[in-house]
Amino acid sequence: MLEKLKESLERSDIVRFGEYQYFVHPITDGIPAMDPQVLDEVLDRIYDLMDLDVDYLVGAEAMAIPLIVPLSLMTGIPYNVVRKRKYGLPGEVSVRQTTGYSEKELFINGLKKGDRVIVLDDVVSTGGTLRAIVKALKTMGVDVRDIIVVVKKTDELDALERDIGQKVRTLVSVEVRDGRVRVI
Repeated sequence: MLEKLKESLERSDIVRFGEYQYFVHPITDGIPAMDPQVLDEVLDRIYDLMDLDVDYLVGAEAMAIPLIVPLSLMTGIPYNVVRKRKYGLPGEVSVRQTTGYSEKELFINGLKKGDRVIVLDDVVSTGGTLRAIVKALKTMGVDVRDIIVVVKKTDELDALERDIGQKVRTLVSVEVRDGRVRVI
């Protein structure tokens, strides 16, 4: 299962941001070019896992967009992008995101108390993005029904799940060691 994704991950280049080893892959970075067969395999697997009884698919700009848009088309469920830009719309919620290599503000618009959502993301490394978004959504009264992430690159998923009070489902787990990605 997910053989095309696994093979493509193991061919990923590695770059460093300080001490942080970052793998570069079309699912997580949009570069190099995405093999449509890999994306199709990933979307089919996420679709198989999804609870379709939700109001919105939610993902952070930018790399969740190639996941939530086709899933929205497949399911008929509207999507909502957590943006990197402030719009100043009524009810906008600011979220502080801290990752292994950056810190920035994200903005949630168009969601309200009682909305049922699935949060989708490309990768969980430090958990900074998911932690910030899920906590903000729950504070807003949004019902986070599920969290699905394509790639897990962390040994701290249990701590993240305890912190946000929810299970995070992942499709594959990887580790970066000796300058290469290994699917584990």
